[in-house]
Amino acid sequence: MDDKAIEGVEVEISVVLGKAVMPIHQLLKMGRGAVIELDANADDDAVVLANNKPIAYGEIIIVDDNIGVSITDSIKNSLQNF
Repeated sequence: MDDKAIEGVEVEISVVLGKAVMPIHQLLKMGRGAVIELDANADDDAVVLANNKPIAYGEIIIVDDNIGVSITDSIKNSLQNF
């Protein structure tokens, strides 16, 4: 496959650590450094999304001041809806 065939294709990558539900007025009152409790545990896998579609699971890794995601498993059926 020619590498130039995929040049210029934009993909938005997101990582979901967990979810939280709160009223908008509470969210607007939060300041810098506020903590939002998520529905996930520290040991739970994060979900990696490509263009808002789940493609993999991963674990969060922290090295010095850098945060990354180590992919632990791919989601096999992630491309079936394209």
